[in-house]
Amino acid sequence: MSRFLRAIAWMVVLAAVVSCGRNYSAPSNLDDACAIARERPQYMRAMKKAERRWGVPAPILMAMIYQESKFIGNNRTPVRYALGVIPMGRQSSAYGYAQALDGTWEEYQEEHGGRWAKRDDIKDATDFMGWYMTKTLEETGVALTDAKNQYLAYHEGRAGYLRGSHNGKSWLLRISDDVAARAAIYDVQLASCGRR
Repeated sequence: MSRFLRAIAWMVVLAAVVSCGRNYSAPSNLDDACAIARERPQYMRAMKKAERRWGVPAPILMAMIYQESKFIGNNRTPVRYALGVIPMGRQSSAYGYAQALDGTWEEYQEEHGGRWAKRDDIKDATDFMGWYMTKTLEETGVALTDAKNQYLAYHEGRAGYLRGSHNGKSWLLRISDDVAARAAIYDVQLASCGRR
């Protein structure tokens, strides 16, 4: 076998090994924060690190990631179709655990995360959310412990939130209530298993 073919074969093997190391699937029980912490201890380490750095409670980070991606690391928005069959691209550039948009992610990378930060890495995604929510506190006054309004500002963007764009969307207000309720449940669960 030529050197070139051998090099190609090694690159394919290396790429396969690297891709196998990432687990993008969701934890098996998303309704139990303690089960998530046991199954994916790296998730709790990332949440706690973001909590220490940014002051955002881990249960709120968990609830927002649940809502955004269901803890699926490579989650993307659905593809849009014209006439039901012609692919027209994705609904948005949202990607990863935090469903961060390209432009917002690039802003995070420039300000804090560095160019190697990845949206499909739980450590980077939780750090991004902490960074974003801290900026929301600075610009809107929404407390880091206010899961409902932090989620609304996350979904609509800070400018949209300040304009009140969420007020005309009953479905979004319902979802933000769900995020707040899930954060409260996760908080109680984490306290019960000594992870809070």
